Amino acid sequence: MYIKNVCLHLRHQLLAIGSLLFALISYPLTTHAETLRIVQGNNSIEIYARGLLQLALSKLPENYTLAETVPNTSEERMVSMLMDKQLDVVWYATTNELEEKLQPVYIPIYRGLLGYRVLMIKKGNQHKFDGIKTLEDLRRVSLGQGHFWADTNVLTANGLNVVKVLKYEGLFYMLDGERFDAFPRGAHEPWSEMQRYPSLELEVEKNLLLAYTNPFYFFVNKDNTKLAQDIERGLRLAIEDGSFNEYFFNDPTVKDVMTKANLKNRTLIKLDNPGLSKKTPLDDASLWFDPYSFNE
Repeated sequence: MYIKNVCLHLRHQLLAIGSLLFALISYPLTTHAETLRIVQGNNSIEIYARGLLQLALSKLPENYTLAETVPNTSEERMVSMLMDKQLDVVWYATTNELEEKLQPVYIPIYRGLLGYRVLMIKKGNQHKFDGIKTLEDLRRVSLGQGHFWADTNVLTANGLNVVKVLKYEGLFYMLDGERFDAFPRGAHEPWSEMQRYPSLELEVEKNLLLAYTNPFYFFVNKDNTKLAQDIERGLRLAIEDGSFNEYFFNDPTVKDVMTKANLKNRTLIKLDNPGLSKKTPLDDASLWFDPYSFNE
């Protein structure tokens, strides 16, 4: 009987030790979070992109967290930092050149809305644009753009007069100072941007709408295939369950498009985008927003 009791006691101890070892082994697998380094910033695009990235990652069993570790700087600098693995995720309008350097997630995060652009102008200068009906007419005015932006390549490729500026914030002050005639913005952007610069005399031009295919993607390092796949999987899950659309239409700046931009009644000027990748998912209608079929 004594030997039997000893054996039972040893058995219970071994089971307890086994359970403890299992718990210790399993613990890092269930609680470890991979931190993704992203850029700091509070403009409308940065807020929207961070929120959508967080939504996509929340759909996954993998445990990701976001850390805003890098101050916002030029696109060229941040692309270099991602290539050097000092950042994990960035978001930009795509070009062939950018897709050669980085790995894009081929789901347009703004559903192509950034391809519809209205003009921010100096208050009192609407008369400069009232007679514009065609691309040739548009070439009479000057347009301010970021020096390294993908949009800049599109505008120059279409023969437009572009003034290139290094810093995003400087564009608003230069427009106010009439260093150029207009600042093309994504159709959802200018109202929130003008609120951030209340001392400047800016307004949205009333009649024109520029349009070109302009996907805005999340990008990761070329070596980080797993992360690219995870972000795409999370985005597609959000599309399937409707939370992507809900997030998109409830974004304050997207709401501005629906209530203020008057897209359907503007004069449409179409532009070619020579930098568009052949991998652009143009055939997947679920990924794109069409303002002309949208029922308000």
